[in-house]
Amino acid sequence: MKTVTLGGTGIQIPLLAMGAASLGSIYHPVSQRQANETVAAALTHGVNYFDVAPYYGLTKSEIALQGVAQRDYTLATKVGRYGDSLWDFSRGATLQSVEQSLARLKVDYIDVIQCHDVEYGNQQQLREEALPTLRELRASGVVRHIGITGYRLDVLERLAVDQQVDTVMAYCTWTLQDRRLGAVASRLQQAGIGVLNASPLSMGLLTQTGAPDWHQAHQDVQKVCRAVAALCDRQGVNLAQVALQFALTTAAEQGIASTVIGTASAENMLENIRWSEQPVDTALLGHIESIMAPVLNIGWDVLPCNGGKAQK
Repeated sequence: MKTVTLGGTGIQIPLLAMGAASLGSIYHPVSQRQANETVAAALTHGVNYFDVAPYYGLTKSEIALQGVAQRDYTLATKVGRYGDSLWDFSRGATLQSVEQSLARLKVDYIDVIQCHDVEYGNQQQLREEALPTLRELRASGVVRHIGITGYRLDVLERLAVDQQVDTVMAYCTWTLQDRRLGAVASRLQQAGIGVLNASPLSMGLLTQTGAPDWHQAHQDVQKVCRAVAALCDRQGVNLAQVALQFALTTAAEQGIASTVIGTASAENMLENIRWSEQPVDTALLGHIESIMAPVLNIGWDVLPCNGGKAQK
């Protein structure tokens, strides 16, 4: 797997990274054996950047990685979000969260520590407590780099530049349907900030089965994405394959270092890796783009929909 440097961190990161939220059994039960097999499949093919969080599976995603030697992978975890509607960016919670993550993961340090879904927490507390505390931990060697994650690109860019963080991870905003991260990522890259694009399948929206019931995308967007899935089905191609290949093949020109995709299946991980090594069908992509045009860049912050992860 080809690697690139993540911003100014010096970390060599694979073009395809693994989001380990699924290892926390948040979609369906995942055994430790399944987690081990998935991680092993990723590592065997050079996918050695793993993104976890205490929130994912209420700490289960971190526990699932504790059997992996720290020298074999780059660890990114988070602080600040601890439940569907629970954020705490206080100094005390930040210190406790880092300490508990180190213990759960059985590691001596954290490569990238990220403030989780920053737009929903207390911004003053984030700036005055969490980030200064993480800088202290970085100075002591407990964490090596500091990042932020979220969906709202305006909040992410403003905070990243103002606070001079090392990394930004945005989700669902560089996909076949939503490409707003591109311009933001280019500016962040120029500022020396490493950018990761999470969920190129837009949390299931860009799959053959379609968005889950809780998805925040507007029904107009979902309808168009279902039409695209039907087109792919007629062509004998998996929409997820095209969506992943689009994200990967266009990332570099946008200033995106790596694409983070989640799975808790060794078979799915290997399939993602195979897709990443194949060229995108440009004719099919062009047809998809013509169908997708009416809802391009219409995120759930642009056209709200009831319920869903982003509202929690």
